[in-house]
Amino acid sequence: MATENKPFDPASLGKVVLLLGGRSSEREVSLMSGKGVYDALVEAGVDVTRFDPQSDDLAELEKGEYDRAMISLHGRFGEDGTIQGVLEYLRIPYTGPGVRASAIAIDKAMTKRVWRTFNIPVPKGMLVTKDSDMGFVIQELGRDLVVKPSHEGSSIGLTKLKDATVEELADAVAKASNLDHQVLVEERIFGRELTVTILGSGEDARALPIIEIVAPNGDYDYQNKYFTNDVRYDCPANLPQDLADEIARTCVKAYHALGGRGWSRIDVMLTEDGRFALLEMNTSPGMTAHSLVPLSAKVSGLSYQELVLSVLRDASLDLKH
Repeated sequence: MATENKPFDPASLGKVVLLLGGRSSEREVSLMSGKGVYDALVEAGVDVTRFDPQSDDLAELEKGEYDRAMISLHGRFGEDGTIQGVLEYLRIPYTGPGVRASAIAIDKAMTKRVWRTFNIPVPKGMLVTKDSDMGFVIQELGRDLVVKPSHEGSSIGLTKLKDATVEELADAVAKASNLDHQVLVEERIFGRELTVTILGSGEDARALPIIEIVAPNGDYDYQNKYFTNDVRYDCPANLPQDLADEIARTCVKAYHALGGRGWSRIDVMLTEDGRFALLEMNTSPGMTAHSLVPLSAKVSGLSYQELVLSVLRDASLDLKH
């Protein structure tokens, strides 16, 4: 990754297309992220054009003859390898991980399978359907559970259960099934909620300061993520240095395991006895006023605008030829 403090001419980024909006359940968040990114690029003097895949024809993306793309899409069709594949075909270098890494990371169950092969700690869990034996699920995972659609983000469709009955689990699975045919049920880990931003590619990839998320009643849901000021964010998180270093190293390892490049954000749960488990990797992190990556970047010395320019400078393609 290019050095962030080295002066450069924003015009050298060429003609930039900013992808925002889209048609996933996270469209509203994407529009907010995109607005922040667009304003930062315009202020920096970058030649940038907004493109919303929900309303704009992909043929116009090809006609635009863009030099690079900034992806501010979240969720399906924007963070799952789909738009990355389009950009690969059009030979437009883009921000964030490539096709395969994006496709794996959007799938929470597949992400855990990959991480387990690298001995990265993850919660115990299983994929279920509405027809699964919920008694067996409880027998295997216990009664404190998290139920989530395997391919959704922003806590959409997620349910946290404590001392769940078979009926409560079935209801939670039914709710998640309305959004995704794959539902992931995991053991619920009680403890501190952390998130780690990874910036850069290859050997230059590094973890930014860890954030601890302190939400009302531990409920960091969609509303609290984007529309309230009730959540406290401690950055850097109050952790022993050796533990913070271990979590950062593990997150960089997990990033590489999935083929990460450019940037991503990894969510982590930390128990009272110092054990931790990685939950998921977001390959197109939010950039709203409530988002976590800009906060971590700021603590590391990067302004919002510098962060955006740094990520955009790192735009790349999976296939170089």
